[in-house]
Amino acid sequence: MGKSKNYYAIAGAFWCMLFSLISFYWASGGMLGVKTLGGIMYQKALEREDSFIAIVWITGLIKLAGGFFLLLLLRKWSKLVNRTLYFIALIGGILLFLYGLVNFGTIFLSVTGYISLQIENFAAMWRLFFWEPFWMLGGALFILSAFKFSK
Repeated sequence: MGKSKNYYAIAGAFWCMLFSLISFYWASGGMLGVKTLGGIMYQKALEREDSFIAIVWITGLIKLAGGFFLLLLLRKWSKLVNRTLYFIALIGGILLFLYGLVNFGTIFLSVTGYISLQIENFAAMWRLFFWEPFWMLGGALFILSAFKFSK
């Protein structure tokens, strides 16, 4: 890409790798921060059920793969590969952003009393002010990476 580095892709790769480390920590038995997830996620983490722990390992690997994927956007490839990478990054970013936005909206409706969720206030506040915006940040980084890559 010459002088025009895709700093969004680098930031997005860092975001993915940081997020994967959190998953790996929790999958390994670490409990710091798990209570911020609340609800069934917190309960499953306490129970340490094998299938749930396997899912946490797999999500960590997927997050790590997302970081390596974004690093592919740091150079140009063939036209077909470039278009494919662009659309994967764009669609992935939209899905990540929407995931955080929908969760944010749902938890906000719960906190304001419009719907009932089984999540304690501590976790709801963490989800509103950290986790869901963190998901949206990742989505935005994927989307911006795709736009920067396409130029």
